[in-house]
Amino acid sequence: MKHQKRYSRLFCISIALSTFLVACGGGGSSTPPPPQPSGKLTFTGCAIQNDASNCEASVNWTALNSNTVSLSISGVVESNQAQGTLTFDLSIDSVEIQLINNGVILDEITVRGLCQSATAWDGALCKQFATREDLKAATPFTENGQPVELEVVAFKPLGTGPFPSVMLNHGSTGDGSDPNLFDRTFIIESAAKVFTDRGWMVLFPQRRGRGMSDGLYDEGFNDGRTAYSCERDRTLAGFERANDDIDAILAWMFTQSDIDTSQLIIAGVSRGGILSMVHAARNPNAYVGAINFVGGWLGEGCGDYLDVNRNLFIESASFPTDSIWLYGNNDSFYSIAHSQGNFDAYINAGGQGSFNVYTRATGLNGHFITGDITLWQQDVDHYLNQLP
Repeated sequence: MKHQKRYSRLFCISIALSTFLVACGGGGSSTPPPPQPSGKLTFTGCAIQNDASNCEASVNWTALNSNTVSLSISGVVESNQAQGTLTFDLSIDSVEIQLINNGVILDEITVRGLCQSATAWDGALCKQFATREDLKAATPFTENGQPVELEVVAFKPLGTGPFPSVMLNHGSTGDGSDPNLFDRTFIIESAAKVFTDRGWMVLFPQRRGRGMSDGLYDEGFNDGRTAYSCERDRTLAGFERANDDIDAILAWMFTQSDIDTSQLIIAGVSRGGILSMVHAARNPNAYVGAINFVGGWLGEGCGDYLDVNRNLFIESASFPTDSIWLYGNNDSFYSIAHSQGNFDAYINAGGQGSFNVYTRATGLNGHFITGDITLWQQDVDHYLNQLP
């Protein structure tokens, strides 16, 4: 009997530990808690077309284990169904969509309409500011026996060319550790509009392996291609590969009948900024100007960054025309002290130009000033107006 009683007691303890609810010897039963309400919103956006003020978007929703459901848009209840799809007109203004059960928010999103590419909001409508063309530029390169073409996104001013043109070069992908970023085509439409409004075509070339360009992206990686290398010789080999791509784009531009090749500016962002400065110096007869947005090849703290950045900018000092340098406070890659030092070395080596510093809204990264056109467009206006 002792053994039987001990066995019974252990059995009860085991059941109690596994359920936390069973009362030993009492013949009780467990009742699982009721499932909690949950919900999910899925938004499908839209592009506002030229000369329009809104577009047709849709939201799909599902609420589970809910009894008093409401779907609201900007505070107005549109449905009390537990699931469904709703189409609605979306403007440039932000709209809050909420899925609610008994006063508790199950899911919420804030959305807004965007003007279609090459149009911009004028206060009432999306209005075309340029003609967009997605092009492919032939190059002298081959990889795996196949010719390599480079993607070029062009924004042409409205009207008849040929147009003076700006080649605006992209930067890196942060530290190079996320291959998913390699396939993203780099354009900044707000910056393109600054130039097209002034009669300049803007071209965004994508170097090998970037965006929809052919080839391998290989601008100075470590052995495992898990991130960019911080070692001088390897990163400079990547720089030269990028420079070869810009050589190919420049040659292609001279074959385009709608480009006025007597009026070319080279510009770039981050790695594209320092690349543009050096390319201008190596091709002094090709460009009438050079614009450097937050330029540098290696971020501060990355191994040989000071040697690499400083000496490339010193090389660029042979460009015989004024350049303009545009940098931002609170830059996560290049402090103002570092960039000012590069500019001073450039000037001491015989370079010509102006160094401009801007401050974005509180907490924003100064490395991304290129999209904040109100900060720099007046200075760029002045620069364009004084070009030969």
